[in-house]
Amino acid sequence: MKAAVFHKPGDIRVDTVEDPKIEDSRDVILRVTSTAICGSDLHILSGAVPQASNMIMGHEFMGIVVETGSAITNLRKGDRVVVPFPIACGQCFFCNHQAPTHCENSNYKHYGPNGDMAGEKGGALFGYTDLYGGYSGGQAEYVRVPYADIGPRVVPESLTDSQALFLTDIFPTGWSAIDWAQLKGGEVVAIFGSGPVGLMAQKAAWLKGASRVIAIDPLNYRLEKARQVNNVETLNPNEVDIVDAIRSMTNGRGADVCVDAVGFEPERSVIDKLKATVNFEKGSMKVLDTAFKAVRRSGTVSIVGVYGSTYDNFPLHRMFDKGITIKQGQAPVQIYIDELINLVNERKVILDDIITHVLPLAEAPKGYEIFDKKEDDCVKVVLTP
Repeated sequence: MKAAVFHKPGDIRVDTVEDPKIEDSRDVILRVTSTAICGSDLHILSGAVPQASNMIMGHEFMGIVVETGSAITNLRKGDRVVVPFPIACGQCFFCNHQAPTHCENSNYKHYGPNGDMAGEKGGALFGYTDLYGGYSGGQAEYVRVPYADIGPRVVPESLTDSQALFLTDIFPTGWSAIDWAQLKGGEVVAIFGSGPVGLMAQKAAWLKGASRVIAIDPLNYRLEKARQVNNVETLNPNEVDIVDAIRSMTNGRGADVCVDAVGFEPERSVIDKLKATVNFEKGSMKVLDTAFKAVRRSGTVSIVGVYGSTYDNFPLHRMFDKGITIKQGQAPVQIYIDELINLVNERKVILDDIITHVLPLAEAPKGYEIFDKKEDDCVKVVLTP
């Protein structure tokens, strides 16, 4: 089969590789019908998230069941399913405590309690390095899905692939950021980053009862997309002081909720990059630091952008003095997905309006390039095997 394969930083190719096979009685094999390139895939492409060997990329995918393991009774050949990006067994302590991203069994080689940068990690993820399980991803013609009695959900016939695909990751991730903040209704929500996850968090904020949603991004074309699809207010950090602007919009208090949907690879100056090198840091926490300043006292900061290292001068003093509540991590997709499928099926939210590029799988390297370099006003790339 054909698959988008990571070889080394900056080098993703479409190769011919072996077809996946059933390896466990709880597996299924999917013929992938749609897959997407995620912002966190770019961390692997850049080398910021390390991967030493070749690996099939992709954790946002859906497809048709073509083969089932002997223990699978909830799916049958021909079912069209969408697959959560975390891999969870459904039976361990954390799976039984509504925390599938911390599954004790899926990442058996590198699982542990510490959460180290390059050592012990949580549960496995599709197509996201050996540290996160080493599972082949879904940017391919076929993919093996382990624990398929727990993860995949059958897609309603009324939904197209484009309408359902983002239930794999970015919509549940954006939803998590807002759900964690426990909105009561009427809150001002500021969302840092108007890439795919930020756009989904904006949608979730409206659904959860926000009174104002403010999108922050240094790229005007992404702010235009946010205004177009989500009817939000927008701020560009290259044009205004973000903290001053948000406080002026909120009677000097700051936003009730700030969401970091950027993570550790924001746009950075030469000085920022030099500081990171001196301190042995990966990327920067400049966006998160701004969120801590922009949120009101006793407010909430949700972090769904990826962070991969320790940071010097972490602003613990500000968090303590302001009484900030923080929630972060990988989205527990299995917990939210059934509710979110219903929202999409009932047309209470539209997800496919963020797609800017649809390419055949054979053009995956081009998709990575334009997404990474932010060319051609690229917001979200979907690949069709």
